[in-house]
Amino acid sequence: MMHDMSPAPANQLPLIGRAGELARLCELLGVKDPDPGRTAVLLAGDAGVGKTRLLKEVRGSALDAGWRVLVGHCLDFGDGALPYLPFSEAFGRLAAESPALAASLVEAHPAVARLMPGRRMLSDADRPATERMDRSDLFDAVHAALGELARTAPVLVLLEDVHWADQSTRELLSFLFTRGLPESVALVASYRADDLHRRHPLRAAAAEWSRLRGVSRIQLTPLDDADIRELVRTLHPGPLREIDVRRIVQRAEGNAFFTEELVAASELGGATLPTDLADLLLLRLDQLDDATRLAVRAASVAGRRVSHDVLSRVVGVDGASLERVLRSAVDNNVLIAVGAEGYAFRHALLAEAVYDDLLPGERVRLHSAYAAAIASRQVEGTAAELARHARLAHDLPTATTASIQAGDEAMAVAGPDEAARHYELALEMLSDDAGVAGVGAVDLVELAVKAAEAAAAAGHPYRATALVQERLDHLPADAPKLDRARLLHALATAALVTEATVDALAVTTEALKLVKHDPPSALGAHILNVHAKAHANRFHDDDAMRWAEKAVETARQLDLPEVAADASTTLARLRERAGDPEESRAAFERSAAEARAAGEVAVELRSLFNLASHHFEQGHLDQALAIYQSAAARARDTGRPWAPYGVDARAVSGTVAYVSGNWDEADRITDVTGEAPPAMGEALLASVRLAVDAGRGRDERISLLPQLRAWWDRDGMIAINTSSAAIDLHGDRGDLAAAIDVHDDVVELLAQLWQLSGFQARIRISALLLAHLAAAAPRASAEERAQLVQRGEQLLAGTRLVVDHGKLRGRKRGPEGKAWVARVRAEHARLRWLAGIDAPPEQELVAAWETDLARFTEFGHVFETARSQTRLAAVLRAVGDAGRAAELTAAARTTAQRLRARPLLAEQLSSGGGAPAQRTAGSDRPETLTAREQEVLTLIAQGRSNREIGLQLFISAKTVSVHVSNILAKLGAGSRTEAVALARRRGIHSD
Repeated sequence: MMHDMSPAPANQLPLIGRAGELARLCELLGVKDPDPGRTAVLLAGDAGVGKTRLLKEVRGSALDAGWRVLVGHCLDFGDGALPYLPFSEAFGRLAAESPALAASLVEAHPAVARLMPGRRMLSDADRPATERMDRSDLFDAVHAALGELARTAPVLVLLEDVHWADQSTRELLSFLFTRGLPESVALVASYRADDLHRRHPLRAAAAEWSRLRGVSRIQLTPLDDADIRELVRTLHPGPLREIDVRRIVQRAEGNAFFTEELVAASELGGATLPTDLADLLLLRLDQLDDATRLAVRAASVAGRRVSHDVLSRVVGVDGASLERVLRSAVDNNVLIAVGAEGYAFRHALLAEAVYDDLLPGERVRLHSAYAAAIASRQVEGTAAELARHARLAHDLPTATTASIQAGDEAMAVAGPDEAARHYELALEMLSDDAGVAGVGAVDLVELAVKAAEAAAAAGHPYRATALVQERLDHLPADAPKLDRARLLHALATAALVTEATVDALAVTTEALKLVKHDPPSALGAHILNVHAKAHANRFHDDDAMRWAEKAVETARQLDLPEVAADASTTLARLRERAGDPEESRAAFERSAAEARAAGEVAVELRSLFNLASHHFEQGHLDQALAIYQSAAARARDTGRPWAPYGVDARAVSGTVAYVSGNWDEADRITDVTGEAPPAMGEALLASVRLAVDAGRGRDERISLLPQLRAWWDRDGMIAINTSSAAIDLHGDRGDLAAAIDVHDDVVELLAQLWQLSGFQARIRISALLLAHLAAAAPRASAEERAQLVQRGEQLLAGTRLVVDHGKLRGRKRGPEGKAWVARVRAEHARLRWLAGIDAPPEQELVAAWETDLARFTEFGHVFETARSQTRLAAVLRAVGDAGRAAELTAAARTTAQRLRARPLLAEQLSSGGGAPAQRTAGSDRPETLTAREQEVLTLIAQGRSNREIGLQLFISAKTVSVHVSNILAKLGAGSRTEAVALARRRGIHSD
């Protein structure tokens, strides 16, 4: 899913994914124990896995607990390492921070002075040998000095990067661990586990230390994907698509440092490794001999993994010799053995770094060797691997043939995304004369159609349209008519599931002229089917019915069950429009079963989607949700989760869950965490999720609106979902102008996109904006109220346009449509009543909201029913029916609390529907004002009249008058102005 992320400075990043290790470390060290014992911990983990960050957190915890912390680092000086460097740094910092304490230590234990940085300069070499002391004296002095420090406060020693420690430091650590740390002293030594090759001196030492009493070892494993995902969201300064998050998670493989580098690179738009990270990874190759480096470079060309047989052929050495060459790579943790016959890079990014470091000629030569090995069929390899190696070796004929085969294989195993890439690469290479020259006969029209079908199935319908259009544009003038007809059919098929500007009806009309119907043909049947859909899309229902029936007839005659099922679905949809819901339901069910029997997933998904939509429109929410989810599951199981009608079914199932009041389920359905959705599919699901965000008052989600707005002209449902939520998000935070802008923007865009001013969703969008106009009326000036009412009249007129348009088409409105029409009328009446302009009689206002409540209750929209209850209760409270108002408010509050709908709860409070105010114990003084009286007094202070106060608080002017009298009596005031002054003086009221 799309994530809203804010930047976090590196030094303020929270500790992510290490709570367990932190707790374990603190427990072993006794950081939170008032009487700590003697404990040492070896903290191991790969470079960048988070050892330093964890130790920083431990250090903070220790300091908070009153400990003294000494920190030292080992550095990579090679053979010139300074003995005892981390201890020298630790005691040096102590001397800088507490010179008196350091001086007392040196006085008590003179040998410690030898570790002080000031005594380790070049000038110190001139000291006479008599001043140099035995190593055992130094070790004893360090041990005693730590014990001396611990007398006043527990001591924690943190030594980092011990894999670079010199021999003297390792021996001092061995002494401390063997002898045992002084009481109230704890020590942590961290090191890189991946640097401990078989001959590394720390390897044996660490194994020996971990067997000693009082020494524990903690191995930091890579972070879980969920933790890396959280780290990415914390690091990234803005919204990031889920597919990009997922790619970083996959490449980082649980390594926090790699994650930080990849996130930084993504901000710059780079897909390759950051230079600093690549350089760090390539340092490992410097540890290898020349022969091993050559083998590792060859292995990187294969990717993350390579088999022993293939690598042997590529590097040109036999198996036994290769084993000897690769032993060094394994010992140095560059490669690891995988199974019985292969190798893998220890980290995927290491493979990337090595590959990127190859010279161009070296890269081409190695790819050519891999292609030859796979093409020989003497080693195992796939068409996809052959295609990749041949293409990068510039062997276009081999690469083209293999790419087409790889695309076919991917489609056969439900991998449309991979298939689309292979087909497109083949089309690209076939555009090169050199590539075409060496390839056998390839049907470019068929290849373009297959590429378009794969792209659409992968969730890229606009890409599908573009692929076919490009082939059409390059079709020779003398090409066979049927070739053009095939492309026109594919173009219309792709365009009908998008908001593309392609005139599908004109395209299918031309295609029909190119196909002879005597005798009938399979291509002709397919074109008839799409031609019927194109007519239906233009609401030419009679023509659509005629062509769909002809398509069914032809399909039956030629035994094309997939065409018959698809055309039958079109007929069912047309009959539903004509007012025959039962027959259409049965037809949808038959079409879905027929398509499934024929193995036509795309047709089955369309039938299931329409069947679920039928139940949704009839208000059968449980049935609709079950079928939508079944369609989404079917799409997922067949490898087409983002295909048309598959992703749509998932999105609308989220909408049904939202309508049904199961908002947590709606969040779950639309959550794409860990998936790789295409951009448009992710935006569609995010737009559905936005309804829950708006209902719960997550106004920070407003930052996502520009991203989603970019998709409005490509998917009308994204526009409708986003604008509906945005109107509430802006309106609930009091930004009425922004809400109005969103309404006007979406109405104008969709009217142009669909060439239809009277689209059905306009009613809902108008109703939502009317509600915010009404909410603003009590606080507005007289001039502003007139403008609000005028805008309300325009919204009402737009709704009438939609209703009249539906009547002209003979469309029968379902429960949802009736509910939103009722809401528009009720909100329009409320707006006029609150503005005091052409205000409806109280009975008419109550009746409008009673109708609205009945309609939403009938439809089953849980949240909108609660909104209806809240607003009807406010009206009833104002006209004096407090009893029924209280009942409705209680029911609405229960719903709002369950849904965690903060804006609705706030509306209930502001309209007088909050819980009864409770007096503070002992505050029974006569001047104590109730919560409602406080609200009235606030508005009095603003200079409001009784009528204006009543409008804003949804109470009658008569009720306001009673409250004012009570306020004056309690405060002993003779006027409204005096009441305000007295309340301020006594601290009862402050505005």
